[in-house]
Amino acid sequence: MKAYVFPGQGSQFEGMGKDMYEESSLAKELFEQANQLLGFRISDVMFTGTAEDLKQTKVTQPAVFLHAVIKAAMAGDSFQPDMVAGHSLGEISALVANKTLTFEDGLRLVFQRAMAMQKACEIQESTMAAVLGLDDALVEQVCREIEEVVVPANYNCPGQLVISGSVPGVEKAVARLQDLGASRALVLQVGGAFHSPLMQPAKEELAAAIARTPFGQPICPIYQNVDAKATSDPETIQRNLIDQLTAPVRWTQTMLHMIGDGATEFIEVGGTGKVLRGFVARVDRRFPTSTL
Repeated sequence: MKAYVFPGQGSQFEGMGKDMYEESSLAKELFEQANQLLGFRISDVMFTGTAEDLKQTKVTQPAVFLHAVIKAAMAGDSFQPDMVAGHSLGEISALVANKTLTFEDGLRLVFQRAMAMQKACEIQESTMAAVLGLDDALVEQVCREIEEVVVPANYNCPGQLVISGSVPGVEKAVARLQDLGASRALVLQVGGAFHSPLMQPAKEELAAAIARTPFGQPICPIYQNVDAKATSDPETIQRNLIDQLTAPVRWTQTMLHMIGDGATEFIEVGGTGKVLRGFVARVDRRFPTSTL
């Protein structure tokens, strides 16, 4: 069974999508549709912008979404997923790929999500940190012991967990985790504490946007970040998509559940095509991976 996985923020790169636009009339049509819907030419930033340009809040999340979703659309009838999943932002890409959301509605949600998260980041200074080489349980324990907001945010693969919270909370946790033998505990250059309680204002905005958006019946199950389990129920999908903003991305658990449910190959769609494939390899090296 083929499992298609969609990357999140951080998978952007300079020139992304330019070759697709030049080679495919469908890709050109969808990029132009996105330019009109967003009210600015995001395609120009994607194709010719610098790495710094691509870090703009209003650009990053829509750009990653567009690169993945248009790649899937270009595959045509050969795109036949048995199951899908997306890492954080990538969950909305996956929901377009499995027909739960239309291209237009997915792009609107991504843009609204991005802007809501930016506003939440401006309320309180916050950050994230990558922790390598420690058991998840130990990292969780340290987060609980810190008297500041700091929580596990991304369970990426065995031995790699990203934490998220207030700047003092993350800095204290990093110092303690280094003392406990982490091979690496490094504060990341990100705009805020994603997947933490500090995203509550964004969660409320996203919930209102989702309430206005039609969700259809998917053609295959999606394994969502919140509980890592398969679902094809539109109401459950909506609820989990809202909860995702303040809950951790359970990517390790997602991969294990997909494998347990019969996945035989993982195909990464969009971005550099390397990040999620690397996580799969860390979960179980026996599984073949490829890019679309």
